[in-house]
Amino acid sequence: MAPNDSAQTTEEAKDLAAGRRKAARYAVPVAVAGVAAATIGLVPALAASSDPDLPKISAQQLIEKMAASDAQQLSGTVKISTDLGLPSLGGLADLGGGSFGPKGGDGGEGSSADPQSKLMGLASGTHTLRIAADGPEKQKVSILEDSAEYSLIRNGDDVWGYDSASNEVFHAKEQGAGKGHESPGPKDLPTTPKDLAEEALKAAEGTTTVTVDGTSQVAGRDAYQLVIKPKQDGSTVGSIKVAVDAENGVPLKFTLVPSSGGKAVIDVGYTKVDFSKPSASTFDFAPPKGAKVTEADELEKEHAKEFDKEFGKGAKADEFKGMEEFSGLNVIGEGWTSIAAFEAPGGEALTAPKDGEVPPEAGKFLDALGDKVEGDFGSGTVFKTRLVNALMTDDGKVYVGAVTKDALIKAANDAK
Repeated sequence: MAPNDSAQTTEEAKDLAAGRRKAARYAVPVAVAGVAAATIGLVPALAASSDPDLPKISAQQLIEKMAASDAQQLSGTVKISTDLGLPSLGGLADLGGGSFGPKGGDGGEGSSADPQSKLMGLASGTHTLRIAADGPEKQKVSILEDSAEYSLIRNGDDVWGYDSASNEVFHAKEQGAGKGHESPGPKDLPTTPKDLAEEALKAAEGTTTVTVDGTSQVAGRDAYQLVIKPKQDGSTVGSIKVAVDAENGVPLKFTLVPSSGGKAVIDVGYTKVDFSKPSASTFDFAPPKGAKVTEADELEKEHAKEFDKEFGKGAKADEFKGMEEFSGLNVIGEGWTSIAAFEAPGGEALTAPKDGEVPPEAGKFLDALGDKVEGDFGSGTVFKTRLVNALMTDDGKVYVGAVTKDALIKAANDAK
């Protein structure tokens, strides 16, 4: 018998607005794909032939069960499938050069093993990952490809990235963050249902309905189905379903369906999972013979040189990092329909690039994303995905959020 489906409103995590501010840093056109990369998910696990018969549980009890889960040891296989409605990202991975596109291999500076160079590829399509964890100090994520494998490993203070296709290695010391370098690692990538479920439950109070809707089996384990829905109109999020392990409270599957309908934008699910302690050797790594090893500090120096070439020695790199250099930041609305509004650096108009200013691949990508719009605010362009949209006005204003195009235009009109 399926559990009750009585609705409850979550008051979990009141920092959604802060999350919107973080997402807003990706409002520049090409980086709309960056938001997609930041919200990657995994496809559903193999469907069970029948739903398990579990004791009834309320939504609040299930949320508390998730919060109380202390499983820190596991290994398994997940699949990533993301459909944000983006055009093909082929050809974009190498754009920008230097600090914006680690080349490695025969591409010159940079390293193909740099974790940042792998995120763009996870923003669309289907991918298979193997993951393992033994507490916060030992973690491993491997991206499996047709004839190659990329692994990102954290073992104590050491973080290793290895690209078997190019035989390149990236290495960082977590203690090196004292010099301004923040070492990336598997725990920084939202590659499990738990990562995404935690973010989904950070909904503003009073704007979310949470219910329990039946049971399922994921990777051979019994699970409850938690359904999260925005109460507000204007959000691009239709609903989120999280399959929660009935025994230990670990999210096993995550599915986000857009308000526009159709197939899921993001799906997360284990196809295999084991909560026993992984072998210690799982996290061992030594650079293979003949591999090119790039240290994180060296890579940052290369990035700095490339930045100087591109923008001149007088430019400051931190001007390009995020919201700190955008002026007039304001969060409009609340909950799922929050919109971050700000002015572009220097208040400059966000005009379309002229012929020759961007590579052809980037030009086609931007054309496919953008819709010209007009309103009381004037005119501008809406850059769209099925999840995150951004309105960039011709007079230098930016509005971005997981909301519809109409919601962005209304926000811009109301701001006049």
